[in-house]
Amino acid sequence: MITYKIKVYPSKIHLPKKKQLAWKIAEIASDNTKLNKDAIEMVINRIIDNTSVAIASLNRKPVITSREMSLKHPRKNGATIFGINSKLKFDCEWAAWTNSTAVRELDFHDTFLAADYSHPGDNIPPLLSVAQQNKNSGLDLLRGIITAYEVQVSLVKGICLHKHKVDHIAHLGPSVAAGLGSMLKLNTETIYQAIQQSLHTTISTRQSRKGEISSWKAYAPAHAGKLSIEAVDRAMRGEGAPSPIYEGEDSVIARILDGKNSLYKVSLPKKNEQKKAILETYTKEYSAEYQAQALIDIAKKLNKKIDNLNLIKKVDIYTSYHTHYVIGTGANDPQKIDPNATRETLDHSIMYIFAVALEDGDWHHVKSYSKSRANRKSTIKIWHSIKTHEEKKWTRKYHDPNPKKKSFGAKVVVTLSNGEQITEELDKADAHPYGARPFKRENYIKKFLTLTKNILSKKESDRFLSTIKNLRNLKSGQLDRLNIKVKKSYLKRNTKKAIF
Repeated sequence: MITYKIKVYPSKIHLPKKKQLAWKIAEIASDNTKLNKDAIEMVINRIIDNTSVAIASLNRKPVITSREMSLKHPRKNGATIFGINSKLKFDCEWAAWTNSTAVRELDFHDTFLAADYSHPGDNIPPLLSVAQQNKNSGLDLLRGIITAYEVQVSLVKGICLHKHKVDHIAHLGPSVAAGLGSMLKLNTETIYQAIQQSLHTTISTRQSRKGEISSWKAYAPAHAGKLSIEAVDRAMRGEGAPSPIYEGEDSVIARILDGKNSLYKVSLPKKNEQKKAILETYTKEYSAEYQAQALIDIAKKLNKKIDNLNLIKKVDIYTSYHTHYVIGTGANDPQKIDPNATRETLDHSIMYIFAVALEDGDWHHVKSYSKSRANRKSTIKIWHSIKTHEEKKWTRKYHDPNPKKKSFGAKVVVTLSNGEQITEELDKADAHPYGARPFKRENYIKKFLTLTKNILSKKESDRFLSTIKNLRNLKSGQLDRLNIKVKKSYLKRNTKKAIF
């Protein structure tokens, strides 16, 4: 790896493009290095993961709406849409829009947390859609996805967006552009311009994840992927971009992030060095914000320890800065303690999540978020007794550069009405790569079978799993086989009149 120092330069100082971060990213995207075997296997796991959560969300409102929009953009020899017969094709940017929304809707796919936040699996739908439309091979797709993960992880480690209330899709735009460039075997100059355009067009605020969180949370990465596809298309036609997008006098860093006197350090592989960052990322066992994963495991353990939950007086959660201020009481969002809040908001309330998991001794991607569940009196009593606290120890663990030591855990102290205190602590979620029972291929398949039960026929399920395991051998034009179709009658519609 090489660590690059990224800072702002005034316009009077010419910064050669070969010294710019966007160029350095483009260089590794175009190096065509040999693919790492473990990274290939993990890509297959993540495609299984993405597909499982996408199929489970097909009839959720944001997905229905996105699908209706995309159905208005048919294209011969285009890309497929989850749930729709694979013989029907659509413009790849619109197929990516719908499939990305389906993947993101349940907040149940993979994650990487460092200086900032990310769901690197969001890179997969736009790359797959473009690969289908352009008749790429399985090996091409693998190369693109591995590059996209590498870029996203590097940016998330090096540049914090959240501090400036910028949504994390600002790292997704450049990673999708880099992945597409790698997959399509574009030259460094073209990828460089596409990365800059992608970043420039995918900056948005974190209000999408603050206060009353709406369905836009599901659409945000889909929007970034769609814009990146368009940026790559323009760059391939010879169009340029705002430059230098990271280091310029009025750049993203200068005007939106740390400012003209800032210094960022971003580490990237050397040219022709194998890309393995995907191996540092992790998926979710539970459909909830990743920083809640270990706390759900803690709640399940406490459920077995506490005989009478009615005796709970208060619950104190000691955790990292990010958990406290983003999904804890430190966020100061009254919506996070409102029984009538949206599912998206409850997903970002560790107080709610912990209360339900403590009572039920489990977590379900649908039942745990139902209105009746959120309004249960006993749940509200525990929910409103929970307070989170930042503890420096957990913040240090959150930022530890060693993947084996990095953790997103907490210590929980439950105080009963008789004064007795019961404590439970966990560094990493059980399903984390370094947790008590790390997710392996069989776990991804089990998750897929669980989430698609009663939606897919056994024949279709078996066909998909057999196909994805053979991804690296799929030839040009065979990537349509990664689509999944369901009975037409199963899919709900949104027939409201709109523009398209």
